[in-house]
Amino acid sequence: MELVCGVQNYEWGKIGVHSLVATLLKSSNPKSKIQKSTPYAELWMGCHPSMPSKTKKGNEVLQNFIERNPSVLGQKVIDKYGKQLPFLFKVLSINKALSIQAHPSKKLAEMLHAKQPDIYKDDNYKPEMAIALTPFEALCGFRPICEIRAFLKAVPELRSLIPSASVIDDFELVKTAFRSVLQNPKEKIEEEINNLLDRLSKIENEEQKNFENVKLIQHLSKEFPGDVGIFMVYFLNYIQLKEGEAIFLAECEPHAYISGDCVECMACSDNVVRAGLTPKFIDVETLVSMLTYHCNPAEEKIFWPHPEDTFTQVFKPPVPDFAVARIRIPAETVKHTLIKRQTASILIVIAGQGISGDIHFVPGRVVFVPAEQEISILLEENMDIFQAFVNI
Repeated sequence: MELVCGVQNYEWGKIGVHSLVATLLKSSNPKSKIQKSTPYAELWMGCHPSMPSKTKKGNEVLQNFIERNPSVLGQKVIDKYGKQLPFLFKVLSINKALSIQAHPSKKLAEMLHAKQPDIYKDDNYKPEMAIALTPFEALCGFRPICEIRAFLKAVPELRSLIPSASVIDDFELVKTAFRSVLQNPKEKIEEEINNLLDRLSKIENEEQKNFENVKLIQHLSKEFPGDVGIFMVYFLNYIQLKEGEAIFLAECEPHAYISGDCVECMACSDNVVRAGLTPKFIDVETLVSMLTYHCNPAEEKIFWPHPEDTFTQVFKPPVPDFAVARIRIPAETVKHTLIKRQTASILIVIAGQGISGDIHFVPGRVVFVPAEQEISILLEENMDIFQAFVNI
């Protein structure tokens, strides 16, 4: 079934026709008018109550359709999740960095929701995965401890925010230093950021510039002047993904998307605990106590797919809520049948054209596929399709 999906116009999104989200929207619905000065940040595909997808035929909310026809989910999904699709599928177009954040575990989410339902909106966890569609920048997970120690030694402005940092043993270093930075008064943070920017502007050595992340610090400082999140660059891995590369963000892992376009899939939840690059509430004690503090090199954060057939690669994270297949089919194939899934799935065309039954697959077309249903496509062009399904 073809779906009609909503778009979120968050201020960090790419503007007008520069947004992939906007161009996909326009391609799938030529009557759509793209506003030149409006940000188009996220395309939502799924049953999230904040912006549920609807069936094109009948204009029915997808969740309502599923509740009337639960067999479309597949029996394994029903057994584990009831009459619910457990994931939310998205396309993101990022012009300005999103907040540094982490998502609580299922157990912690239940506790936080019961205690502060106005802040923590539900009781679910929120692992997520991003697959780059263009060059994509992110902060993801803690750096190796040796790198953090090197920054504490080399960056006086950071060192001034962390009392006795030099004598903290490795086991406690990251947690203690991270908390210390976040607990500094706003005035002190702003002072040290100004000192940092002044000093970095005078560095001429290219190797030193790269070591101290000069371009990234300057970029984030323009977007979020005086924000404590700027110092998080010295704690978190800076990752530059190429098109087709992915990162998986487990529960309680700090991260932030900085720029680029991606396909994203996540468990259905709104729970976020923030650490910077935001004017919103930062719950320091909850954040510091929940993080895992696994310190790994940036290259280890890239999440690789495995092949399923000649044209299909699947990104299967270690959670049951979702997996994502990327299907790239050359036009000379003429006809291709997608791998049949045991669970319901949602697919989106990113590039190319083809026909399946009465649906014309063009960029931006979104389709809900019931469990065990076979989809064959007659190709008109090379096609690039992403398909999210339940990882059971």
